[in-house]
Amino acid sequence: MFQLPKICCIGLALSALATPAGASEMFASDSPWMLGDWGGTRSQLLEKGYDFTLGYTGEMGSNLHGGYDHDRTARYSDQFTFGSHLDLEKILGWHDTEMQLTITERHGDNISNDRINDPRVGGFTSAQEVWGRGETWRLTQMWIKQKYFDGALDVKFGRFGEGEDFNSFPCDFQNLAFCGSQVGNWVGGIWYNWPVSQWALRVRYNLSPALYAQVGVFEQNPSNLESGNGFKLSGSGTQGAVMPVELVWSPRIQGLKGEYRAGYYYSNAKAQDVLKDSNGQPAALSGAAYRSSSSKHGLWLGAQQQVTSLASDQSRGLSLFANATVHDKKTNAIDNYVQAGLVYKGLFDARAKDDIGFALARVHVNPAYRKNARLANQAAGLDDYDNPGFLPVQDTEYSAELYYGIHLADWLTVRPNLQYIRHPGGVSQVDGALIGGLKIQSSF
Repeated sequence: MFQLPKICCIGLALSALATPAGASEMFASDSPWMLGDWGGTRSQLLEKGYDFTLGYTGEMGSNLHGGYDHDRTARYSDQFTFGSHLDLEKILGWHDTEMQLTITERHGDNISNDRINDPRVGGFTSAQEVWGRGETWRLTQMWIKQKYFDGALDVKFGRFGEGEDFNSFPCDFQNLAFCGSQVGNWVGGIWYNWPVSQWALRVRYNLSPALYAQVGVFEQNPSNLESGNGFKLSGSGTQGAVMPVELVWSPRIQGLKGEYRAGYYYSNAKAQDVLKDSNGQPAALSGAAYRSSSSKHGLWLGAQQQVTSLASDQSRGLSLFANATVHDKKTNAIDNYVQAGLVYKGLFDARAKDDIGFALARVHVNPAYRKNARLANQAAGLDDYDNPGFLPVQDTEYSAELYYGIHLADWLTVRPNLQYIRHPGGVSQVDGALIGGLKIQSSF
């Protein structure tokens, strides 16, 4: 059942209740939590090292024009996040040690699956990024982190996803091409972003106050993706490990914040070739199994930089960003991806905490992957796109999104958005799609 009217009514009602009262009160607009400070209990717990959070993200998508299926409708998907952060130095006296435990629950439907993309091949991006990895409960974070040598060395161990530390990027946009770690979007079979977790170790060394290097080892276990394994802790099904390494520079240019990332990942698990069999012939024609490679690899670059501020208020101003990834052409459907955009915070004096964002992305399909689809159709004797058995040939997908973030309270932001996707799923026969969206982010 479509729940947008209910969610919108809740959001509007809560924002109407937000008042300029003290941040400790329920629904106070200047409180970070909708439910306030629990009569002071929350602040007392924070002082003792206990931080409890409950977050909600909801996203609506409607196919306003174009796409694979022109029958218009709207879909809603959402996620609840239950988290606890423990300062173990305050609680147990363990020097510079902290712990995080987070459980998530996702459910709902995605407009991209059958209205925007051809369901025979699916798509690359998603108009509702919060949808994915199953409608289920998951143990998303369970890690402990400790610092050594006056904070120069930072070691983190437990269960978490690669994108939490490597190739990290904010998630204010609703389209997946502009949200979160992009490596995980294009090699999702080995790199598992939120809300999936796996056993992992991450070691970071601060080379200077503005520069650090980090390396990680993450269990590559496809069984962690299964809906019934949201709380699986055993290593059964492990195929190898993903090992990312990254250099992160966070300068202040004329006092304005920036972040620049460069990284590389390597997987030592076997990966399937996208075109050839073990004899070097096209598997779609020979009928033999696709050959396997002993590894898989790729790299990424990312940049975020605030370029203007409003007088002395550095919380307002224009920021630019760009991201790019490159992947193994032998084993990956996507060989490269690029993205760029901007965000302006506090455009209007009367709405100093609102933000507006615009971004463009290009997802490019590996030529060998395209060739394999053409040969599969040739082997099947199919050349008509409208034939149900035809395998659409995927090439390049382009995405754009414009949003305006309405900061209704410190605990509630609503972001209406418009998205346009040209060649959804990289299929040229699919009409360009215009999508209306709405993203709700709230903290209780």
